[in-house]
Amino acid sequence: MSKEVVPGQPGLLFGRGPQGWWDSERVSGPQILRESDGTWKMWYYGRDTTFDRMIGLQTGRSGLAVSRDGVKWERVRGPLTMGSVLDPVSGTVDRFDNAHVGVSNVRYENGLYWMWYFGGDQTTVELPTFVGTQKIKGIHMWPGCAISRDGVNWTRLEGPYRGAFLDRGKQNDWDALYLGWPQVLKDDDGSYKMYYHSYSLPQKAFVVGMAVSEDGFRWNKVGQILGPGEPGGFDEMGPSCRHVLKIDGQYVMFYEAPDFKAYYCIGLALSDDGIRWRKDETGKQPGGPVFSHAPKGSGRWDALAVGAPHVVPLPDGSYRMYYVGGQEGAGSELGMKAQIGMAVSDGPNFRKWRRWGE
Repeated sequence: MSKEVVPGQPGLLFGRGPQGWWDSERVSGPQILRESDGTWKMWYYGRDTTFDRMIGLQTGRSGLAVSRDGVKWERVRGPLTMGSVLDPVSGTVDRFDNAHVGVSNVRYENGLYWMWYFGGDQTTVELPTFVGTQKIKGIHMWPGCAISRDGVNWTRLEGPYRGAFLDRGKQNDWDALYLGWPQVLKDDDGSYKMYYHSYSLPQKAFVVGMAVSEDGFRWNKVGQILGPGEPGGFDEMGPSCRHVLKIDGQYVMFYEAPDFKAYYCIGLALSDDGIRWRKDETGKQPGGPVFSHAPKGSGRWDALAVGAPHVVPLPDGSYRMYYVGGQEGAGSELGMKAQIGMAVSDGPNFRKWRRWGE
C-alpha cells in the first residue's frame, strides 16, 4: 500500500499541502490519536511560504488530518488561516504565542481534547547555529494549553506567564533560551509530568527537562533529566523532541538528537519513575540509535534527519512510529523540506524498526 502511495520513498506518508493551504511549504511534529471508533487523527504543525521568514523554525501554525488506517491521510480544513486549527495570536496582544505556534501533545480526557503546544513571541535574538550566527525571531518559547470538543475548534486556557503555563529559566540557566515542545503525561496516581527541551547556551547542546504538577495547571520544575551523549556519538549535540509513554509499567522515551554534523537519529531512554533516566544500551550498538536517517548520499527524503517521534501501540502488541524526515543539502532548517513518515516495529520489540514500505 505504501509503495503505491509514495513510489520509491520508503516510510513517507504525508507531505506538504496544496497551494492555498496553511501547510503548503512544510509539515512537521505529528501527534497521533487513535479514536475508539477506529478513526485516526493527526495534529501537526507547519507553514506556508508567506509565513514570517525571520522565524527560522519549522513552526508557524497547526492543523489536523484524519485517516481510516493511519496510513492514508486527508486534511481537515479548520476555521482559521488557510485551514489551520491553531494560529498565533494576532494583533499587538502581549502574549507568549503572538509570532508562531506548534502543537506538541494531544490527549482525550473527560470528553475534551487537551492540546499542549508551544509558542514564541516577536523578540529577535542573535544566536550561533550549525550554519553560523543568525538573527532568529520567536526563539523565546513557552508552553501553552488549549481545549476542544471536536479537535478542530480550540479555546486557549490562560496561564500565569503572558498566557503560558511555565516560564523560561533565568539568565544563564539551561532553559533560559526557550521552554519548548511540551508533552504532558498523566500518571497512574493522577499527577502530571511535563517533558520539554531547550537549547542550553552554557552547554552548547540540547537538553531535556521536566516539570511536575498535581492538577495539570500549576507546575514545578524538576530540572534537567537527559543530556548530550559522548563525543562522536549520534546524540553528541543532545536530545530534543521526544515522546514518553509507559510500556509494561516502565517509562520509555524515544528522542531525536543530532550529531556534530547535524545528522539526526532517534534514540531510546528508560526510567522506572519518569524522573531518573538512563539511555538504552541494547540498540544496534551500545548507546546507539534505535532508528537512523537513511544512508548519506542516497538522495532519500530522510537522509539528513529522522526526528519528532510519536509512538503508537497497536492491539497486536506491535508499534508504529510516526516521525519527521529531512533531506540532505538543505543549507538551513527552513531549507529542509520536512515531511512525515512512519516506521513499524518488529512485533513487540520497540528497539527494532523498519520503514513502512521497505
